[in-house]
Amino acid sequence: MKRKEILTPAPRSRFLRVQCPDCGNEQTVFSNVATRVKCNICGRDLALPTGGKSRILSDKVKEIG
Repeated sequence: MKRKEILTPAPRSRFLRVQCPDCGNEQTVFSNVATRVKCNICGRDLALPTGGKSRILSDKVKEIG
């Protein structure tokens, strides 16, 4: 008998390091946000929820994980 391989699904969501276009502050956000994410320094919106993948309104620096 052949041995069955167990498949583990890979997550579709990631953590993203984004940079605020106004003040240059970098902060980490989740790729599927449920609420509006604002910059900790100046208060500008960085990510908006859309029901699935979030709409990133700032520059993505890198993907974490």
